[in-house]
Amino acid sequence: MMDKINICDVEIDNVSLQDSIKTISKALEKEGNIFITTPNVHHIVLIQKDKEFKKIYQEASLVLADGMPIVWASKFLGTPLKEKVSGSDLVPVICKFAAEKGYRLFFLGGRLGAVEKARENLIKMYPQIKIVGVYSPPFGFENNREENEIIIKMIQNARPEILLVGLGAPKQEKWIYRHYKKLDVPVAIGVGVTFEFISGMVKRAPKWMQKLGLEWFWRLIMEPRRLWKRYLIQDICFFGLVLKQKIRSKKDLKKSFLH
Repeated sequence: MMDKINICDVEIDNVSLQDSIKTISKALEKEGNIFITTPNVHHIVLIQKDKEFKKIYQEASLVLADGMPIVWASKFLGTPLKEKVSGSDLVPVICKFAAEKGYRLFFLGGRLGAVEKARENLIKMYPQIKIVGVYSPPFGFENNREENEIIIKMIQNARPEILLVGLGAPKQEKWIYRHYKKLDVPVAIGVGVTFEFISGMVKRAPKWMQKLGLEWFWRLIMEPRRLWKRYLIQDICFFGLVLKQKIRSKKDLKKSFLH
């Protein structure tokens, strides 16, 4: 049984990148149906007001800390996570692992052309990789029954063992949760902007910025019009949520001590 660390009512698995790959490997061997979420600050903020999103997180098979602010929060709360395991770090490792083991992959999501270019780049890196399908659905597809049926059939016919979905949160998690059992894919993961990173469409932050937890700042510089509201207004309340949790845990500790 894996340790779980509570950050603002989200139970995060206290695992390393290698631990995550082991869990994925076991799921593939047993041919179970698991889905993996990768919470960042934005996810945690959204969960506070979105009951469906919260339920999805409660039922996820593996919940990985996507971002240094999550790791810092865990340390501040006195329950440190082992390390950051972002979708953008996990996907290249999964692709290498899948190529070595012969597992089939399907990519769903991304901006127009991103999944095709990501596939092209990954084939150059791992010539033996089996990417059995890529599809970038039209905007608003999740509310279109016919389009969803086409996508489900597409994935069922391709028979991947690993499904990577890059639609942004909470859309990707909700889509996976609603359909993953019907799809009968052993492993499904929400991967955010990862296809854009692999394709080269969006440049990822330098390693030093990633280590300093400044990846969000890099993303803001790269796409200010799209991300300013999210980073500078919506996500700020995360720090207040963490502080509240810290105060509450201190009060609970004091009560238990007095009793």
